[in-house]
Amino acid sequence: MKPFAHKTLALAVLSCMSFHTAAQTENSTKNSGDEIETIAIWGTQVKSSSLSMNKESMEIIQPDHISDLLRIIPGVDVGGAHSLNQRITIRSMDDKDIRISIDGANQNTFMYHHMGNLQIHADILESAEIDVGNNSVINGGLGGSVRFKTKDAVSLLESGNQFGARIQASYADNSGDSVALTGYGQLTESLDFLAYFNNVNRDNYEVGGGKILNQNNEVIAGTDGTVRGLEGDVSDALIKFGWDINDDHRLKLGYETYEDNGDYSYRPDMGLATGLAISNSLNVPLTYPTEFTRDTTTLSYEGNFSSTTIEASVYANQSQFWRDELAYTRAPAVNQGNADNTGFSLLAKTQLLEGDVDSSLIYGVDNIQYETQYIVDGVKESSEESQITAVFVENRLSTETPFSFIPGIRYEKANVDAHYVDDDFSAFTGALAIEYEANDQLLFRLSNTELFKAPELAEVFIGAGIDDIANLDIQAETGDNLQFSTAYEDAVLGADKFSAGFTAFKTNIDGYIYDYAENADGDYIKDNVGDMEIEGIEAYLGYDWKNLELLITFSNSESELDAFAEHAQFNDARIDREQGDTWSFSLDYEFTSLNMHLHWDTLKVDSLSAGPDLDGPTLLNSKEGYLLHNLSAIWKPTESFNLVLGVENLNDEFYASQSSRTGVSFHPRFRELYLMDYEPGRNVKLTASYSF
Repeated sequence: MKPFAHKTLALAVLSCMSFHTAAQTENSTKNSGDEIETIAIWGTQVKSSSLSMNKESMEIIQPDHISDLLRIIPGVDVGGAHSLNQRITIRSMDDKDIRISIDGANQNTFMYHHMGNLQIHADILESAEIDVGNNSVINGGLGGSVRFKTKDAVSLLESGNQFGARIQASYADNSGDSVALTGYGQLTESLDFLAYFNNVNRDNYEVGGGKILNQNNEVIAGTDGTVRGLEGDVSDALIKFGWDINDDHRLKLGYETYEDNGDYSYRPDMGLATGLAISNSLNVPLTYPTEFTRDTTTLSYEGNFSSTTIEASVYANQSQFWRDELAYTRAPAVNQGNADNTGFSLLAKTQLLEGDVDSSLIYGVDNIQYETQYIVDGVKESSEESQITAVFVENRLSTETPFSFIPGIRYEKANVDAHYVDDDFSAFTGALAIEYEANDQLLFRLSNTELFKAPELAEVFIGAGIDDIANLDIQAETGDNLQFSTAYEDAVLGADKFSAGFTAFKTNIDGYIYDYAENADGDYIKDNVGDMEIEGIEAYLGYDWKNLELLITFSNSESELDAFAEHAQFNDARIDREQGDTWSFSLDYEFTSLNMHLHWDTLKVDSLSAGPDLDGPTLLNSKEGYLLHNLSAIWKPTESFNLVLGVENLNDEFYASQSSRTGVSFHPRFRELYLMDYEPGRNVKLTASYSF
């Protein structure tokens, strides 16, 4: 096998960070058997099919939100400034179209359309593996997958030590403070443990420029530059045990509990301007007692059997969203939504042949059981459930020629028992990728993957489908993702490492499902509204010389709906989460004699013109571009003590992520509503950590 064939295809690279390190790669059995390069973040690694980077610490960015981790990847964004509204998008597709898991436990629960589907704090993560686009039969979904893994004692414990601990304290002058405590060690030669707790006190922050503006750049009456409805407490605790049965077999049992509570805005994704307009019109409070909790229990197994490796897990993931709406409804009304995901997964890799012909199989099974409930004042009003089962197999064939072939097939079946449909949906899907290794420095890849996604359950918190209108004719979404990519890496042009990559992709989703389609009576229904086409490019250019690293990246994604005749009003519509052309530039320099690392990055997102879209604002849906600068430094005076100082949004930009709510809508009662989900202005952050 030639050496470059097992490196990550550089579809694109990290758009905000690059680091000086020795070149190292890691295997990932979840990415078609290819190696994916990694970037460490205090024991966390960001691994992606869309990056070609070396491994190094990213404590320098002081991540306290999932956006700090994932916005750095071209083709990926995280909308939502509120802690409840972490909404991952990949190539404009939102988190409902992306497979998301934590320690193997599925997280895809449509809890509430005003919040995101994922709630976790960045600091607890050991790794985040991202597939940008669906390029394999292994993961399913339409837009790709994100697999989070929480911290593990084995990865933290230093060689020769039996126990270890770490304390970290952070302060940000425009977002809050946090404390994290971690203890870990070997109880016996074969049994290890980890105990982790993190608590964040989030503040109401000030926007860039210090003024809350409307669509006409006028200060909104009654505001002082600070966004209300954000202040609250977030805690994340984890206890995990690992048992090395022997050198080839390991069991892990983990329990994580996450809680986010505060007096929060009624619609976390719609921004302060909309919240004020509605509360003033109805004479109701701006904020309400709110709590979200998630409890995840996972039992996992890792094993080696000669030429076969196995990863398996059984899990229970329980989420609950609760809010006291007494002041809003003027009647006893404590609303609660429950969502339980239980299931199991098995992933195996078997080396069939080695030598002139190399053949390796990746195969497995996934099973997910969804159950949702809507509860008012302690009484269950509605429930829905579904079950999804998939089996898949993929074979990587390589010879002494420059070509490798990766065919795969997947069978998926979904039983959906919802108010709007009660039916089974199933399909066989296939994939084929061809790699051409021109030489040890240059690689090309062409792949095509068929897509399938069954209709999903209704959102939980507004009734778990109780008011949904039946649509027995709804069909599963299908389609394909066609992708071409090339990557080059060598010591040329005076560089220690010069790297470049380019990707072009085209995703077709046939029978695209829209939750707010209309039937002949003018009622909202979930329905297939047309065929969605998404296409774009991702590219990067990197130059590393001694202690200096430079990186430039670009990403673009455009979507357009070819609507069915009965939904002609949506023709040519784009996906609402679409983002304008995105550029980044980063510079890193390592002062080795001072144990200091300096970093500067710039992110430029171009404006997006008005045009038809799905689920966007009705009066003004153009999106303003923005420019961000971040500056940071990390100093390590000893092996045990780190001090990080940084300034986010150095230029104090007034902006909102284009994957968040933006624009102006019209409501018959509240009139014009400005939906901007304001992001924080300049934010000075300081983090100190000590390990012992």
